[in-house]
Amino acid sequence: MDLDKDKIVTQDELGEPAPIDQVEERVEAEMKVLEGQAKEQVADGLQDQKLKGQAQRLKAEGERELKEAAKNVKND
Repeated sequence: MDLDKDKIVTQDELGEPAPIDQVEERVEAEMKVLEGQAKEQVADGLQDQKLKGQAQRLKAEGERELKEAAKNVKND
């Protein structure tokens, strides 16, 4: 069975991200959440409010990116 090369459409032509890129986005977002949680625990131990604020912002950013990545997967 031969493939008709004129009928093949690539992901680039469709503007679709590669599946590996979608996974990479989610992993990076999950890492931000985990890093934020770890920093928050350290800030609690050190009683450092500035570090705790930074940790909470990082954690919130990661959670927001995870939601966006989940939306993108559902829309595809």
